[in-house]
Amino acid sequence: MWLSEIWRYPVKSLGGEPLDQVDIGYDGLPGDRIVHVEDQRGRLITARSRPRLLVHRATLGREGEVLVDGRLWTSPEVAKDIGDAAGGGAHLVRDESLDRFDVLPLLVATDGAISSLGYDRRRFRPNLLIGGVPGLAERDWEGRELHVGSAVIQIVNLRQRCIMTTFDPETAAQDKEVLLRIHRELDGLLALNCEVLKPGSVKVGDPVDVRLP
Repeated sequence: MWLSEIWRYPVKSLGGEPLDQVDIGYDGLPGDRIVHVEDQRGRLITARSRPRLLVHRATLGREGEVLVDGRLWTSPEVAKDIGDAAGGGAHLVRDESLDRFDVLPLLVATDGAISSLGYDRRRFRPNLLIGGVPGLAERDWEGRELHVGSAVIQIVNLRQRCIMTTFDPETAAQDKEVLLRIHRELDGLLALNCEVLKPGSVKVGDPVDVRLP
């Protein structure tokens, strides 16, 4: 098995960016989900209810600043796009606390489980995608450790999937059958909620070893 892809999502619910290598810390990938969308009352908005957010892409610039479609996240142009996608009064807010994660700081997916469904892996928004995994092997990994690069990752449990998986990452068009199949075929569970036991550097192509603790 090997590390096939690395993904970071600087703005929660926006499209993310693929990376070749990254230094993983206790709070996951640096710069991951450090900005989110709020409505005018300060309530979180996600692509679950505003899927048009997904068609915008967030990246980190050379100086670590968050960019949306190549523009600084604080720019008036980005503000207009976010308002158009998420409704009047919607705006971006920076928050680097651990509360920014839905569950745990790291989501790991496997090519075998995703291939069993046949959908674009971006629908499932993993941070790390592991290649060379036979079938649904990930379902037996709860409680084990992933050793990749110089990092050690604790696999906590399988991820309960939500309506986000039904939206196409390019067009935001909805296909409800995606989530229905996850429930019918996989009990609603796909990919792995993880936490970091030992920070370290990882890169695409690194061997991955699954071990008992």
